[in-house]
Amino acid sequence: MDAKVGFPLTRRQRDHRGRLQLSYWLRTATGAEEVVIEGESAVAFMRASDQAKATALLSGLRGCSLRPLALHSLAHESVCGLYADNLADWHEALKRLQQAAIGLMEEDVRPVDRYLIERGIFAGARVVDKTDPDINMAPKRQRPALVRDSFIPSLTQLSLDIETTLRADRILSIALQCGDQEVVLFNGDIAPAPGLVPCCGERALLVALMEQIRRLDPDLLIGWNVIGFDLRVLDQRAKALGVRLCLGRDEQPLRVEQSQTGRWFARLNGRVVLDGIDTLKGATWHFERYGLEYVARELLGRGKLIDTPDDRGQEIQRLYAEDPAALVRYNLEDCRLVTDIFAKAELVPYLLERARLTGLALDKVGGSSQAFDNLYLPRLHRAGFVAPEYASGQGDLEVPGGFVMDSRPGLYRHVLVLDFKSLYPSIIRSFQIDPLGLAMGTREGAPPEALVPGFHHAIFDRRHTLLPAIIERLWRARDAAKRDGNSALSQAIKIQMNACYGVLGSKVCRFFDQRLSGSITLRGHQILQQTAEHIEATYGHTVIYGDTDSVFVWLGDDWADVDTDAHGERLATELNRWWCDQLRMRFDIDSALELQYEAHYSRFLMPRMRHSEKGSKKRYAGLKRQADGHESMVFRGLESVRTDWTPLAREFQQALYACIFHEKPWQQMLQQQVHQLRSGECDTALVYRRRIRQPLTDYIRNRPPHVRAAMQLELQRSAQGLPAYYAVGDSVAYVMTVSGPEPVELLRSPIDYQHYMDKQLLPVADTILPFIGESFAQLVAPQIDLF
Repeated sequence: MDAKVGFPLTRRQRDHRGRLQLSYWLRTATGAEEVVIEGESAVAFMRASDQAKATALLSGLRGCSLRPLALHSLAHESVCGLYADNLADWHEALKRLQQAAIGLMEEDVRPVDRYLIERGIFAGARVVDKTDPDINMAPKRQRPALVRDSFIPSLTQLSLDIETTLRADRILSIALQCGDQEVVLFNGDIAPAPGLVPCCGERALLVALMEQIRRLDPDLLIGWNVIGFDLRVLDQRAKALGVRLCLGRDEQPLRVEQSQTGRWFARLNGRVVLDGIDTLKGATWHFERYGLEYVARELLGRGKLIDTPDDRGQEIQRLYAEDPAALVRYNLEDCRLVTDIFAKAELVPYLLERARLTGLALDKVGGSSQAFDNLYLPRLHRAGFVAPEYASGQGDLEVPGGFVMDSRPGLYRHVLVLDFKSLYPSIIRSFQIDPLGLAMGTREGAPPEALVPGFHHAIFDRRHTLLPAIIERLWRARDAAKRDGNSALSQAIKIQMNACYGVLGSKVCRFFDQRLSGSITLRGHQILQQTAEHIEATYGHTVIYGDTDSVFVWLGDDWADVDTDAHGERLATELNRWWCDQLRMRFDIDSALELQYEAHYSRFLMPRMRHSEKGSKKRYAGLKRQADGHESMVFRGLESVRTDWTPLAREFQQALYACIFHEKPWQQMLQQQVHQLRSGECDTALVYRRRIRQPLTDYIRNRPPHVRAAMQLELQRSAQGLPAYYAVGDSVAYVMTVSGPEPVELLRSPIDYQHYMDKQLLPVADTILPFIGESFAQLVAPQIDLF
């Protein structure tokens, strides 16, 4: 066959005629093509000492075999391979072995994934001919195989959205947008219009959907809750009507399934289904709410054509009956919103870069542990080892999180922030922290000059490490991506580098071992503490705070700030040189630590903990001086950046701190704010928003204010015969009244203005006022008498 190059869109494994078959749909330069791989086996590993027992247990499974291998476990035990040429025998073999308590290694790696990662195929793949060995003089047979290539595709995407009856037991319309082509399939009679396809009933609607998707032939199918709602409903209605709904690139019908954790999955061979919500979260976008209306307003500045969620369902039914053209516009606009959100957030470029970097499938949600496997396992195998049993590492140690220094509270002038660039990845690189390095360093016989000490009795053999080189490659790639302005690649690399630390401390990773994670975090503690000590001893500056990878250096209120930026850069350069010398002298290792001068705050507030004289942690504010001389307000952990505080508190904090930082009069502003609150001028800024973390019915002993407010609304909706309004993860908007918390949709009682004085304005003001000898209570006491 002619060599073809493509990008793996979807992958599938199954038994075909009693043998394992791997199927990959590749997006090539000219279209999409399915490549079927045969002759591969499912593979796992076990201790060679268990081989005899396993052989007896696997009796009768003709598709399974055990073979000795020149590989070892990380405990330095010889291992053998378990091979199965079909999935039926494979699953039965795993069941028997696990019931007999025989430890297995890498048994959870799917053959369809292992085939790619062992060949280094993360994104591009080239189809080549593979010749079967000549056995018994039989004619040689050509089979397709995949090898690595650098192909990056240009993918087409289709945005899909459906409208249904309130109970989703009938589909009213289906909107499709693919590039500049827009189509709406309408269930019923409607006036003709470009792109509008009237259908006589749901069956015809579903048939028309298949025809349109076949015609448009997209690589990606996107939407908002597209699997959990749109495709799920389409699947249910197709089954109810006896329609074989084939939306993929083969003749297999759509399959929508729900996992034990409640997540919905869609199977479409040859097309990738991407849900906008999950994809945004995976790319580290954060929103107060994830409804399409809210996210579209935040990102695009526009929203749905029906923007009242409580009436939306009823309004859709009315439009379908009375104004079908308006329903068509509404349906299509939802598709456009999703398309524009994907473009604005650069989600597809991010997923492509993530795939190229880690080998994760485009539709993989989460996957940090699998990405680590994809990067690490092939290198480990080439080094002669296999991964340990899942999460079998040492897990009974005390491993702290990032170091947070006790702060020195105060209102300062001239504070510099020095930040270690990617501290944990740089520690991995410098101190050779690595699962294989740990296994080799803790065995007897390793020469002392090859060993690097960690924590919790961890020792790493620098001659046998893999992860530091992986991190270094990612590090350089991210630097290049930043230089090239490739934000999608830079973000993908940042997430993966951080995940390389995170998975080692999580039992979702097969390499979990607290000696690894502890050697990273405790070394971070040491580095931050020694950096602070050296700054104070060498330069005479005061370090007023430190957090994970940053130190906050007070130069003194009388510092002449004409050369502050140059001084910050000089500090970072000299400290980097000092750390290079320290690591070479103490450990004989090269330093990858990179301290950067991050910011100069002309004014800086480190507040006290509430009801305490001690300094707070992870909470500060400052007036940040830019290189061009301009200044900007920065808040961390304080009310103005926390969504569980009201807009009143956030806006008040911004205004009050700006006045004090710039040394402008602030007393009149404060008193005016109190007057406006009590006179009702700020009512729209008094709304709390807090997220529901579990089903409302699970709140039994403790019912926070937002839960009580949500329950009031749900009770009324139930009485009106309306469906539930809130789901887990939704944000509840409520106001504190004299009768307690009430949802904004059901506000009946007068607002409790004293609550907002005591719980919103006072905490904000008294975070900063005591540092200038003032207090909120003294300033507003005369005013209170007026009300």
